[in-house]
Amino acid sequence: MTTTRGLEGVVATTSAVSSIIDDTLTYRGYNIDDLADYATFEEVIYLLWHGKLPNKQELAAFTQLLSENASLPNEVVEHFQTYPIKNVHPMAALRTAVSLLGLYDPVADEMDEDANYLKAVRLQAQLPTIVTAFSRIRKGLEPIEPRKGYGVAANFLYMLTGEEPSEVAVEAFDKALVLHADHELNASTFTARVCVATLSDMYSGITAAIGALKGPLHGGANEAVMKMLTEIEEVENAEVYVRNKLNSKEKIMGFGHRVYRQGDPRAKHLKKMSEKLTKLTGETKWYEMSLKVEEVVTTEKQLPPNVDFYSASVYHSLGIDHDLFTPIFAVSRVSGWIAHVLEQYSNNRLIRPRADYTGPGKQAYIPIEQRM
Repeated sequence: MTTTRGLEGVVATTSAVSSIIDDTLTYRGYNIDDLADYATFEEVIYLLWHGKLPNKQELAAFTQLLSENASLPNEVVEHFQTYPIKNVHPMAALRTAVSLLGLYDPVADEMDEDANYLKAVRLQAQLPTIVTAFSRIRKGLEPIEPRKGYGVAANFLYMLTGEEPSEVAVEAFDKALVLHADHELNASTFTARVCVATLSDMYSGITAAIGALKGPLHGGANEAVMKMLTEIEEVENAEVYVRNKLNSKEKIMGFGHRVYRQGDPRAKHLKKMSEKLTKLTGETKWYEMSLKVEEVVTTEKQLPPNVDFYSASVYHSLGIDHDLFTPIFAVSRVSGWIAHVLEQYSNNRLIRPRADYTGPGKQAYIPIEQRM
């Protein structure tokens, strides 16, 4: 057997959901640049799940279906009150709440196509409500019910603040959701597929995926980027800060990607949005600091920014708490997780790789009385 650490370069399955070929990302064959510029998040969800872009009637019906299923069971909202709020990261709350959702879904353990699609709709619709409800409850505020007729992006921002979001804010957030929706066989997607390959239910698969996304080497990078920018504080401090980190052999989060050689194609869209939003808010220093950090890292390490780098300043400019950045990733990526889960169910085989054993050789059993 050949051992490959981290399964790098190993092709583990076939998939028609998304592809990364020659540094180009596509969803179902559609270039991410076109989808980021022209498609809504609802169109992208439909594309990932159905294999085609919806027409107007299909999109309207699908958007309404998501809207109708966005409210949470009261038991889930009440459960938030039992959490040790000050010590709970929103990703831990999200992981627990999604697992809890399965207890209140009457078709949670049914595995036919219709039941799985209904679970998919509920999970996609309710994740934004979970994140915003927890965010408000931990601040001593009442959660806000999702508004009928709103898309995912507008509803998330509305439920988070209780205020009508601006068109620019909705556009920026919707674009970020499109860009994060799927990314081939990443760690969390692979985790979801491994889980449901045992024929476990969709709630288990998505809970497992959230657990994988929670790690800082996967979903937590944009939160780490914002922490870095906050520590830098001012543009004139950026170059010295980064060089000190590099000299200390510390990792600068938000740069490089295992599957891209020339750069992450999603980054440029968020870079433009970061520039636009920071000008509107009058806090251009976040964008300018990001530019300086990018300049130093790309010069010294030849590493271009990835999707996480500029998403940090975009979310900050939208007034979103920094520890909500990774849960927002999940709000988007659940669309891709579900597409892969449905694909796994449709042509399933238990995922069971082997390990190259490196432990001791044959050992004789010694009765406990004789052991030193």
